[in-house]
Amino acid sequence: MILLTNISKTYSNGTIALNGINLYIGKGEFAFIVGPSGAGKSTLIKLLMREEVPTSGNIIINNFNLNSLRRREVPYLRRSMGIVFQDFRLLPNKTVYENVAFAMQIIEASPKEIRRQVPYLLGLVGLSNKAKMYPHQLSGGEQQRVALARALINNPAVLIADEPTGNLDPDTAWDIVKLMHDINKRGTTVVMATHAKEIVNSMKKRVIALENGIIVRDEEKGVYGYEI
Repeated sequence: MILLTNISKTYSNGTIALNGINLYIGKGEFAFIVGPSGAGKSTLIKLLMREEVPTSGNIIINNFNLNSLRRREVPYLRRSMGIVFQDFRLLPNKTVYENVAFAMQIIEASPKEIRRQVPYLLGLVGLSNKAKMYPHQLSGGEQQRVALARALINNPAVLIADEPTGNLDPDTAWDIVKLMHDINKRGTTVVMATHAKEIVNSMKKRVIALENGIIVRDEEKGVYGYEI
């Protein structure tokens, strides 16, 4: 569950990135965040991840109140969510298996749990035969599949994806989004910021459109609605 109440964010240089945002995303929803460059999408994603804090307003995610969250509590919030980025952010000196396992090692999961979970997630994203390879040996789409497996390894309630298809060719982008759709059908809430007009228009999911820091449209089966 994600609840934003009267959220505003003004940066130190005076830029108003978000202005009075009210938003509720329920458990199990799939929501696209869309809008032109500079609309506030990246700021909204950073607020959800607690990389930034709002200038005013309140944010609750998975029963965590982000406004009162202490720094040492932020890792516990992030354990309840999976995060996928446009640039993959894999560890180059670790294999596919080790990249995914690392997310479990951070939370001190047992070796037995790691041996059970990692092969399962690699199978889920279609990379069982790539476990011993390194990121530089993979295509962009395969790297994003590894990132997706890593994001899901601790069974998060929420998956946040920031332009996850931005560096991928159209066919590969579709493969990644279909995977995210399958994950959503298993009960994970998915929030995806994107410029991928064709994907948004075809998926017929909830579309939350930002413009100049405010929500200008929120439709259950929406379309992208912007020229790109």
